[in-house]
Amino acid sequence: MTATAPRPRPSRTGQPSRTGRPSPAGRPSPIRRRSPIRGPFAAVALLAALFSLVSGLLLAGAGPAAAHAALTGSDPQDGAVVATAPKEVTLTFSEAIAVGDGSIRVLDPSSKRADTGVEPKDLSDGSTVRYGVELLPGLPDGTYTVAWQAISADSHPISGAFTFSIGAPSETTVALPSEEVGGGAVGTVYGIARYIAYAGFILLVGGAAFVLGCWPRGATARPMQRLVVRGWITLTAATLAMLLLRNPYTGSGKFADAFDLDGLQAVLDTKPGAALVSRLLLLGAAALFIAVLFGTYARREDAVEKRDLTFGLAVGGGVVAAGIAATWAMSEHASTGIQAGIAMPVDVLHLLAVAAWLGGLVSLLVALYRTPDIGSEAVRRFSRVAFGSVLVLAATGIYQSWRQVGSWSALTGTRYGQLLILKVALIVLLLAVAWFSRRWTGRLTDAPVSAGASVASDPSVASGAPASSVTSEASGVSVTSEDAAEPGETADDVAPERAAQLARQRAALTATKKKRVRDADAERSGLRRSVLAEAAIAVVLLAVTTLLTSTEPGRTEEEAKGASTAATAPAASGPVNLNMPFDTGGQNGKGTVRIDIDPGRSGANELHVWIDGSDGKPMDVPELKVALTLEAQEIGPLPVAPDRLAEGHWSASNVQIPMAGEWKVDVTVRTSDIDQVTIDKTVKIG
Repeated sequence: MTATAPRPRPSRTGQPSRTGRPSPAGRPSPIRRRSPIRGPFAAVALLAALFSLVSGLLLAGAGPAAAHAALTGSDPQDGAVVATAPKEVTLTFSEAIAVGDGSIRVLDPSSKRADTGVEPKDLSDGSTVRYGVELLPGLPDGTYTVAWQAISADSHPISGAFTFSIGAPSETTVALPSEEVGGGAVGTVYGIARYIAYAGFILLVGGAAFVLGCWPRGATARPMQRLVVRGWITLTAATLAMLLLRNPYTGSGKFADAFDLDGLQAVLDTKPGAALVSRLLLLGAAALFIAVLFGTYARREDAVEKRDLTFGLAVGGGVVAAGIAATWAMSEHASTGIQAGIAMPVDVLHLLAVAAWLGGLVSLLVALYRTPDIGSEAVRRFSRVAFGSVLVLAATGIYQSWRQVGSWSALTGTRYGQLLILKVALIVLLLAVAWFSRRWTGRLTDAPVSAGASVASDPSVASGAPASSVTSEASGVSVTSEDAAEPGETADDVAPERAAQLARQRAALTATKKKRVRDADAERSGLRRSVLAEAAIAVVLLAVTTLLTSTEPGRTEEEAKGASTAATAPAASGPVNLNMPFDTGGQNGKGTVRIDIDPGRSGANELHVWIDGSDGKPMDVPELKVALTLEAQEIGPLPVAPDRLAEGHWSASNVQIPMAGEWKVDVTVRTSDIDQVTIDKTVKIG
């Protein structure tokens, strides 16, 4: 017997029914739609809200992106007072930078340009990164301001300013921007675009890998298709936004400059611009991959042909995914610093493992909530993929952590190190939740769901029982007793509109019964809850990871602080004087080397060397060499070739010492063809 519902009674007060209109007797009320944030959409809405909240909190405290390169010294130094106007101003940086016209500006006390206005000269030597600008001749006394702006090798903009005085300090009218480059509204939007780009990459690559490697039948499932396509759209839109915002992000900070064609051309000539364009080209290939995956591959039924197509898609998709990941590796932290040649491929592996794990996790969540037919084998396959991804993440993460941190003090005392600790804690928490998911996976079975059986077994449709209220989460439709068919009513007895309504009601009831039977599986319900918890933690983990990519690594932050401290240390009182005894081991091979370095600070110095024999008289030697090394910054050895002035006396003028610090002075003395010795002494030059 088919269950029927009682006829609805007219409203006694004439008030509208629950549908908003009076409900005449004998006429069913329209179907009511459920709120879009309930049912299967609740998990996705929760994750999106969580991601927005975490991203907002992290961006609120992030400020302008901390850069990889840092100013470590200058000549003249910050706050220095020089007797006469220097010919040029030089700046020394911890790592490579990109400069252009106006990157270094020197302004006189009245805010007019005091430099020649040409592009800074590259004065780098070996591992020392130095740029300089020539000054105009005849500069008057007063306080001068040096303002600089450049782009670090890892794509982040950097800027700063300092002053020096000629003759004596004076008042200055120079007004510098209060906001650092890379900050403001443009910086915030650019940072959000970076977050969204990573999320899109994870959904695109992880979703496609989940379908291809874990659940091939998922290629025909609409929810899986929408997930991967939305990942592609998200990554493409974020990349376009970053490309347009790159010019104002590294320059003016004004949104209007996003469409400046000259600025866009300048961006395309940089390494970050080339990386973004390459990503867009690779996304074109990714679109073709998606079309084949959800088109030809989904329709293929022959086992041999499908296996061959799977191999081709795996190889082609892997190449495209690795290429997209490489656009981050070639333009960010991995591309600069120590062991860049090893760090970039390691970074690519790290990103692919993140996508396979977190993207697959989101795909599994969508499949469990939105598709009724994902089997236990697909879940177990993903469990194995996730385990392998975690192993790759552990190996690559340990290497990258050592490379970017380098010491315990940098791990605990820098922002990068603290974020890294938070990231590791989140990973440990995620693995703990994943352990529970693996337990549910082990219990999972494939219990077939029969529509007819499920409907018949439900009490609400048993013989003679009224169906008071049924809600279909699969269709988003709420069906009540007012919506049921009249006794004996069939599709042939009613108008077409009523027949269509009856068909929708029956479909909603059938889908609801299927879902009830499916949700009655405790193992599947437990797995859904644990995967949802994993995905929530993954959202926070992704936000922290993205913030790490825009934070200065702990190793370089500590090195820059050390160099800056040395560069700004008080100047030594008077020239540097050294006395170093030596013994070459041969006849008349003993003596003393005396060295004077005047004025004993960074910049140009006069160096004098005297050699006295064991009897205290001036002593000539066949060969004398001097070299200077700043081991803390890996600068040098810088060779000095002094000229002989008199017996036992050598001199060298304009000896350039790039920055203050603890310098090691090496002196090589040769007293005969075979007797030679090298002595050294460390001295503070400030």
